[in-house]
Parts: sequence; structure tokens; C-alpha cells
Amino acid sequence: MKLLADDVLERSSVVVNCCMNRERNLLGTNGYDKELRLNPMDLLKELAATHGNARWLDLCCGTGKALIQAASLVESDDLAITIVGVDLVGQFLPSESKRLQLVQASLTHWSPDENFDLITCVHGLHYIGDKLDLVLRARSWLNPHGILVANLDASNFKIEGATSPRQIVEGLRQADFEFSSQHHLLKCYGRQKQRMPFQYVGADDQAGPNYTGQAVVDSYYRCSTTQAS
Repeated sequence: MKLLADDVLERSSVVVNCCMNRERNLLGTNGYDKELRLNPMDLLKELAATHGNARWLDLCCGTGKALIQAASLVESDDLAITIVGVDLVGQFLPSESKRLQLVQASLTHWSPDENFDLITCVHGLHYIGDKLDLVLRARSWLNPHGILVANLDASNFKIEGATSPRQIVEGLRQADFEFSSQHHLLKCYGRQKQRMPFQYVGADDQAGPNYTGQAVVDSYYRCSTTQAS
């Protein structure tokens, strides 16, 4: 099997043509609240009330439809909330909201200038090569009271010489991530900078569908001697 480097993976039709978040709403049967098992706006309102303002970063935001809906609520209620969405393809719906910034960028290289109170990734990790690197970097972008929540299918982790991703899942939990295999959700609280004892090898864009029914990307790792810190 020929594994792909991330710069090649990002040109793959599986990644570029992904329709996972093209028409996803903020709320409802096809909404962020259902997929993340939390209502982003309720949480952001609570955070803004407690801390004076709140910032939300959504990774792999697709067209930004859900974020545009959220920004409309923010402006109509004059809430102290700002929203940033990042997507590789950048096929964003039009928005004139001053509370919303939509950024076309590769998450392999992009990093924000400010920290966030809420970071989400709705089914986007399925199309990322080095998934561990992204979630660890995203955690470092949180405010001390911030929350990161993302959809994650552990079966898309592959470890050289292992038959299951158990070592990676255990490593995430030891690094204070919460992972629900039932709901395919990864969650953590508060900013930390950490490493994990796995070296990224490459990605397979021919992995086929996962639990979502969509074709996704498997991420390959080998165990290293570097310990999480």
C-alpha cells in the first residue's frame, strides 16, 4: 500500500469532494447540536455571560452554513460572540456578518492568532491525514476554560504491527481526552501542549466508508520512544 503525504492527500478526490458539511445546519436533525451532542450557541452564551465574551473556532466547516446561521443569532441578540470557520476547499456561502470569519486554509499548516473558548470539528477528522497532530494542536488553541469536541472514528487509526487502534485510544485518554466509542466523540477541556508516543507515517484515501457511510481517510502511525508530555 502506498501511503500519501498530507500535501498529496489534500488533492485527493475523497478529501476535496467531501460533502459531509456542505448543507449541515446549526440545529436540527442534520445539525451540529445532534452530531456533537451539545448546542454550540447555548454553550457560547453561557461562556460569554461568565467571561464577558466567547470565541468559537470550527474546523473543516464546509460551506459555513451552520456558522452563518449562528452568526445571525449572535447579531440579532447582540451577543459578545465571534466565530471563525476554517475549511480546505473554501466553497463558502456568502455572508456579510462582522461576527464571522471564514478562512480557506490547510489545517496541516494553519494556526490561529488567538485562543478560543469552543473548538469543534464536525466529521472533519475523517478526512485529515495526521489526526493526532491536529487534535493536539487544536487543544493548545483553547483558553484555560475552553472545550474541544470533535467527531472521531477510532477505526480510522492504524498502527504498524497492531491489529487495533487501542494504543492510540488509551494514549488519548491518558492525555486527558475523553472518547466515547458509542457516540464517536472526542472531547477535552482546557489548553494544554502535549505530545504522544506515535509517529505519523501517512494516509490512505482508499479506506472506504466508515460509520457515516461516506468514504474516509485512514491515518497510519508507528509507535515511537517519545512519551506524551
